[in-house]
Amino acid sequence: MFFYIDWTYIILIIPAILLSIIASAMVSHTFNKYAKINSVSGLSASHVARQILDKNGLQYVEIQHVRGTLTDHYDPRRNVIRLSDSTYFSSSAASIGVAVHEVGHAIQYQKKYFPIKIRQAIIPITKIGSQLAIPLIILGVFLSTLGEHFSYIAYVGIGLFALSVLLQLITLPVEFNASKRAMNELRTNNILTKKELVYARKVLTAAAMTYVTALVVSIMYLLRFLIIVGRRNNRR
Repeated sequence: MFFYIDWTYIILIIPAILLSIIASAMVSHTFNKYAKINSVSGLSASHVARQILDKNGLQYVEIQHVRGTLTDHYDPRRNVIRLSDSTYFSSSAASIGVAVHEVGHAIQYQKKYFPIKIRQAIIPITKIGSQLAIPLIILGVFLSTLGEHFSYIAYVGIGLFALSVLLQLITLPVEFNASKRAMNELRTNNILTKKELVYARKVLTAAAMTYVTALVVSIMYLLRFLIIVGRRNNRR
């Protein structure tokens, strides 16, 4: 029912998915473009990340090398920053920007940045909700043919899906703030030149847009679910 193509899918979902694809392509294009230009300092991204972590009193945060391209992330449970093949050994402004962005997340936890505290608090709920949302929506719509009160099951599912949308919304300031912290660290510590700072900012901005488009996709799906469930109720 939710996988067929109707006007809601064409108007809401397809444009949002296309935007998401374009944003992902732009990240790869921008990173690959500036990853070819080594920084004047010659320092590797992992070295810079270690340097800034230590400067901020985060000596307990480890840096690990993991396979992949742009699979970089910070694991707050284990206090580990994992840098991918494309980042760890590279001395490009693009790679340094990505690595220090992850350092920015570690600093957020250290400083008890409020949005990230909210995000961490609702993650367990959203994990459960994301698994139950679609099944409940489908079940509620089918059972609503037996009685109007069954439609509330679908709305519970929509509510659970809305929680995941909320998580993505809260993620935006977290990601933008991590990039802002990264740029400030790179600037104040004179790690990158003015020109290289521009390169790093372009990469981080392109990466941030993937979170924006992911939110847009989720919002469009939420609207589609509301329209489908509401339309079924109106037909009775």
